[in-house]
Amino acid sequence: MSTSTRRAATATLVLLTSINLLNYIDRYVVPPVFESLRRSEMHLSDVQLGWLMSGFLLIYTVTAPIFGWLGDTGRRPRALAAGVALWSVATALGGLAWSYLALLISRGLVGIGEAAYGTIGPSLLADHFPPRTRGRAFTVFFMALPVGAALGYMIGGFVDHHWGWRRVFFLAGVPGLLLAALVARLAEPPRGASDARETSSRQEPLWTVGAAIRSLLTNRAYVLTVLGYAAYTFALGGIAAWMVSFLERVRGLPAGVATGSFGGIVVLTGIIGTFGGGWLGDRLLARSGQAYLWLSGIATLLAAPLFYVALASPAPPVYWSATIGAELLMFASTGPINTAIVSVVPAGIRASAMALSVFTIHVLGDVQSPWLVGRISDHSSLQLAVLLLPAAALVGGAVWTYAAATTRATPAA
Repeated sequence: MSTSTRRAATATLVLLTSINLLNYIDRYVVPPVFESLRRSEMHLSDVQLGWLMSGFLLIYTVTAPIFGWLGDTGRRPRALAAGVALWSVATALGGLAWSYLALLISRGLVGIGEAAYGTIGPSLLADHFPPRTRGRAFTVFFMALPVGAALGYMIGGFVDHHWGWRRVFFLAGVPGLLLAALVARLAEPPRGASDARETSSRQEPLWTVGAAIRSLLTNRAYVLTVLGYAAYTFALGGIAAWMVSFLERVRGLPAGVATGSFGGIVVLTGIIGTFGGGWLGDRLLARSGQAYLWLSGIATLLAAPLFYVALASPAPPVYWSATIGAELLMFASTGPINTAIVSVVPAGIRASAMALSVFTIHVLGDVQSPWLVGRISDHSSLQLAVLLLPAAALVGGAVWTYAAATTRATPAA
């Protein structure tokens, strides 16, 4: 890789990671204002609050395949810029919502914008980095998930406490417009260029939509990886949506303490877990082509019982320690599992692979968990409802471990 190519790759990584950070901030400013919305003039129930997350993710999921096709056939920077601008404006519009329906629609529009980024961003990034350094690049990119989520909790909780929930949405939405203008200026590398530099000069074939879908659905490594990811996402999405409310209602913590403590844990464990998982995955790759899957599967299997203890134990030293351990292990999978997805499919259909992955993990995962936990909570208690989540993590870890043991790591033709 030449110096100019390396600089372009680094600049792209920095910009895309910055946007990904904002992506997760905008997504997770909502859970910290759940209790304010419940007490507001809207008087929302838990299932309605859950649908603010599930509804956003449902729209995100439904529109992802469209952007996957655009990402494999059109100019990716332009589509990314349009998506970032849309979700930023839609986030700010949430602060003007006069009813539950208006707020739900604004979150749906956020989902459309984020779908463009979630499917096309990783594809663009993969074409800037060869396989031997791609895992580290994806680790940096996906570090934005825990850090952005934690900042969303803390910013949302702080602004809500001092100025009200409407200003939370105004503040979160504005910065994305600047980043949208910057991403539109990114260069468009040839699809599969980084793979050709390191492996061969073979030209990637042009893919039709039908051929891409058939290739993905018959790729056993890809299918199992995505199914495990769906169960993992069910667990992580439920925790992200309800943990702050759980700490306030069930553990009796003040709102500021709940958002600050959980947000701080997510930042700390997110940085350590994500970087640690990415570093370890790259090191283990020399020993096993399925290192990313082995790491993700075993870490998630170990996280599941710790999550149960964190939600079941009433003793603060126990539940805080278990929460830290579980979050560290869950975040260790963030970079490796996404690297695994783009590594087991042909370069020409990576955006489609990410789109189908996004569709599946959200339809089966965190589209379901926020409203389902809310439904169970409305009919019994939040303390009982959240115990569904460690079981989902256990399933995800088991599927990934099985996939690592029974599939190959090279792309299917």
